[in-house]
Amino acid sequence: MDEQRWSADQMSDQSQRVFVVTGASSGLGLASVRALVARGAHVVLAVRDPEKGRAAVAGLPDGQVEVRRLDLADLTSVRAFAAGLRADHPRVDVLMNNAGILAPPRTLSPQGHESQFATNHLGHFALTGLLLDALDGPDPRVVTVSSLNHRRGRIDFDDLTGERGYAPARFYNRSKLANTLFGLELHRRLAAAGSPVRSVLAHPGYSATRLQTNGATGLQRLLFGCLARPLAQSAARGALPQLYAATEPGVRGGEFIGPDGRGELKGAPTRVEPAPRALDTEVARRLWDVSQELTGVRFPLPTSVG
Repeated sequence: MDEQRWSADQMSDQSQRVFVVTGASSGLGLASVRALVARGAHVVLAVRDPEKGRAAVAGLPDGQVEVRRLDLADLTSVRAFAAGLRADHPRVDVLMNNAGILAPPRTLSPQGHESQFATNHLGHFALTGLLLDALDGPDPRVVTVSSLNHRRGRIDFDDLTGERGYAPARFYNRSKLANTLFGLELHRRLAAAGSPVRSVLAHPGYSATRLQTNGATGLQRLLFGCLARPLAQSAARGALPQLYAATEPGVRGGEFIGPDGRGELKGAPTRVEPAPRALDTEVARRLWDVSQELTGVRFPLPTSVG
């Protein structure tokens, strides 16, 4: 298959497969849900506002979608979601860690973590750990959605909450680097354990979604939402890399899928390279240890090598 021209129409049949998609009531998540349902998948929408989620999927087959509440910023909600899901779905085929918030004013989660780090990274880290042994079937995967902005991120372990100095865009970039470090470290640990689960990363390039305007304020909202919008592709196009990462048979664990256009801003899915600092295994292992401590979730996996 020519991956350069891959589209959702080329997705293989996904019948009998269960997908969990976080942040699925709008944007890339909702576009992913619609494409997966069109190929026969059963999709669990993990959303902060279930009423909004149900409205978003009105008209889709009732037997193929279900809406469950998940607030990724609140670790109590993450645990409750995972417990409820596992009670009803002993097996999950694909977990798509898609949800995210962008450049809000500094706020703290119920557990005292900076909101972007809590929502974009810690919540997904905890959810993945709590669902890992439920990931089963012929081709189980974890797809973690990062961003081009991970290339600008740095992890300051001495100020993860922003108490010493908070800049909305800088902390967003940090959370996206954390996503990338996590996805790659998860791959290394899964490989060391001989697990069949594949950890794959994806990014959408620049896509026109509500993420750019819902949380951002002031200059960030102007830059992300208004001035750059003419350069953006649709949410349906932006979702293609994560759909490719979740379903294409040839994808291998540890790969990063993004758009093939100039600057990776738009285009068809292809394999791309993460930023060099995302390949720092020492930082990745430290982030893993810190994340386990902050969430209280420990993965049944060995320490990675290399």
